[in-house]
Amino acid sequence: MIRRKKQQNHDPNCTSCCHKATKWYKERLFIIGTAVTALFILSYFIAELNPFYVSFKFYIILMWIPISLGFLVGGIIDYFIPKEYIEKYLSRHNVKTIIYAMLFGFLMTACCHGILAIAIELYKKGASTSAIVAFLLASPWANLPITILLFGFFGSKALIIIGSSLLISFTTGVTFLQLEKRGLVECNKCEKGEDTPIHTDFSIKDDIKKRIKNYEVTTNNLSKALKGTLSGSWSLTKMIMWWILIGMTFAALADAFIPSHIFITYMGPTLTGLLITLFLATIIEVCSEGSSPLAFEIYNKTGALGNSFTFLMAGVATDYTEIGLIWHNIGKKAALWIPILTIPQILILSYIFNAFL
Repeated sequence: MIRRKKQQNHDPNCTSCCHKATKWYKERLFIIGTAVTALFILSYFIAELNPFYVSFKFYIILMWIPISLGFLVGGIIDYFIPKEYIEKYLSRHNVKTIIYAMLFGFLMTACCHGILAIAIELYKKGASTSAIVAFLLASPWANLPITILLFGFFGSKALIIIGSSLLISFTTGVTFLQLEKRGLVECNKCEKGEDTPIHTDFSIKDDIKKRIKNYEVTTNNLSKALKGTLSGSWSLTKMIMWWILIGMTFAALADAFIPSHIFITYMGPTLTGLLITLFLATIIEVCSEGSSPLAFEIYNKTGALGNSFTFLMAGVATDYTEIGLIWHNIGKKAALWIPILTIPQILILSYIFNAFL
């Protein structure tokens, strides 16, 4: 596949774009990164903060691979995937687009924070808001690696967790379609959810064949592809990594200074237990791999599958990193509607699980 001509027409009024004129020491990533690094170093030398050091180090070890993979995939999308491909499958405002978004989310391999880089890149390529929401909700708990992990923890009941997460992804995505049509959420390249015909005669299959046929495997082309991919990855890193650092810091503080036995004691199969689980999931959710063992521990000690499901899903639906990025890159209305729509669904399903499973 040959490299398409790079389009780099940044909107000067877009706060999510990385401007060349911005001094490196004024970048959010540098400012937040410096502050978090300073706290991390201090916590190594100050005994009272040692638990934070241990917890933050654990999260770094746990998350660097999936996050790096997320940025790498985002860079590959930025360099190799033409904008027309995304627009053809994810820019439309219909149920089929939601299904496509869920499928793409299922096939992703990054954790919920790594997936943010991919989601923002898809939005930049022209994906609709409803498709991005469905993509984000489907990916963390229904993607292939986590599916295997959940089966290891929950056995056949993992099907309930995965199926329910896909159900919430679908219903929320479809609801966002209606919100777009009514102008109640920010809508990518449309007016109140009304589609503008995009590439109706464009064949992705034919385009791929043409690109492969015309591509020459040379050292120069391979070097350009590598540099272009890394450049796209770095652009996404500057846009997103500072949010992830904020999320990791709050999560490490909660993990370090809130005793784990408190989670088990107050997360019983009651409405109060669900609400407490919802609150804790909001402040300590970091990534799929990190949340899964604790969710299983809740189930193992309390027998409340609903509470485990709330812990897993609510962390995604109320994650401040995700909400902040949606607010910053798509719009505040889209960011606010995600928890408004997902939390009631999560609590209702969790209550049913506790009552009948």
